[in-house]
Amino acid sequence: QVQLVESGGGLVQAGGSLRLSCVASVNILAFNALAWYRQAPGKQRELVAVIASGGSTNYGNFVKGRVTISRDNAKNTVYLQMSSLTPEDTAVYFCNAARSVPNLSYWGQGTQVTVSS
Repeated sequence: QVQLVESGGGLVQAGGSLRLSCVASVNILAFNALAWYRQAPGKQRELVAVIASGGSTNYGNFVKGRVTISRDNAKNTVYLQMSSLTPEDTAVYFCNAARSVPNLSYWGQGTQVTVSS
């Protein structure tokens, strides 16, 4: 059973930074992509950033250079470094690991990020 455990969330003032971590219970090289999503109250879950097994990355349009996704294969961990945070970044941030063959997707339990103005 694949488990993803996020950490690093918390309360931060506007303009501050946070680094989220997601540790997988299995070798993350087994996944085609690792991603961070977020969901604010009353809103749909949206993609923040994704990193492929080859290392290529993609970001949500709203990121605007404030976020960097990275991975440490030796630690089975994916990171999300966020800076210049605003109250609009307040959400639960979820880690996702996906395989294409077979088509499987796993989610962590989420970590709350709250940005105060």
